Amino acid sequence: MREGSLSRAALRAAAIVLALLLATLVMLAAHAPPLAAYANIVLGAVGSWDVAANVLVAWVPLLLATAGLLITFTAGLWNIGIEGQITLGAVFTTWMLRGLQASSVPPALILACAVVAGMVGGALWAMLAGALKTFGGVNEIFGGLGLNFVASALNLWLIFGPWKRPGVASMSGTVPFPPALWMVTVTPQSRLSISALVIALLGIGLVYGMLRGTHFGLRLKAVGRNEKAAYLLGVPTWQHMMFSFALCGIFAGLAGAIQVTSVYHRLIPSISSGYGYLGLMVAMLANFNAALAAPVALFFAALNVGSIQLPIVLRQDSSLAGVLQGTLVLFVLLAQGVRQKLTGKGAT
Repeated sequence: MREGSLSRAALRAAAIVLALLLATLVMLAAHAPPLAAYANIVLGAVGSWDVAANVLVAWVPLLLATAGLLITFTAGLWNIGIEGQITLGAVFTTWMLRGLQASSVPPALILACAVVAGMVGGALWAMLAGALKTFGGVNEIFGGLGLNFVASALNLWLIFGPWKRPGVASMSGTVPFPPALWMVTVTPQSRLSISALVIALLGIGLVYGMLRGTHFGLRLKAVGRNEKAAYLLGVPTWQHMMFSFALCGIFAGLAGAIQVTSVYHRLIPSISSGYGYLGLMVAMLANFNAALAAPVALFFAALNVGSIQLPIVLRQDSSLAGVLQGTLVLFVLLAQGVRQKLTGKGAT
């Protein structure tokens, strides 16, 4: 057992070293000094309280997206449509806020209703992907990608159509909501909400407990490992698959709701900010382990925020951080494949 743990650790360490080496070669090809680039990424992520707070702001929706994806991954499903589910969560949140902001309902209750509406919107969009998979035989990857485009188009239509700013349609999004309908932040100038942070931590904790310590989690794993065998053992497979989509959609919709109520305070064209796709990489790098999801998501959030320094200081594109993220996931997955070949077992 100990030898197996050491071999896994050695392979992952080798994967990280190879990823850093490849990212360094890319930086050299782009005429960017690697040490200065890495130093600026670190300083851009933890150089001051403000930038550290921005890392946490990015961490919250990323962690929520990852938490939801861990559920569908456990069921053996690749929920690529999570980007659209985040977007629909933001759309439903905006719809509720617009509908209630002029009413006499207390702002705290309006905010709570908006967040719930976002969760419902994400769940409905996810269940549509699940229905296409379960009842229509459409692979969830292709169905999810198609629904992502539909969600994005719907979002743009609302921003430039029915919900456009008075007199003009703007890429900056809809009219900002009044501060009374914002999640409370640590300072008036900050976008970091303690409530959102607590929600994200509770969310990943809930997923961790559900997948490790419940009968539902055990059944979900059975469906993911071998759907036919699970069915023969009496597990209602399609119901568990649909439920996993719905739960993932709830987390995605919650991420979209936080984007609207805590970060941007309005609906913008790129409201999902790519957190769905990034969550896929986080889940894979964490080896689909909920216990590792929080630190890995924090690392990715720090890379995203820290990379903003690259164009400012070194005049290099911030997408270099994306190269590092992608190569990390690639080499970790390759390391898992090598270990599986050597041992004849799946990665654990």
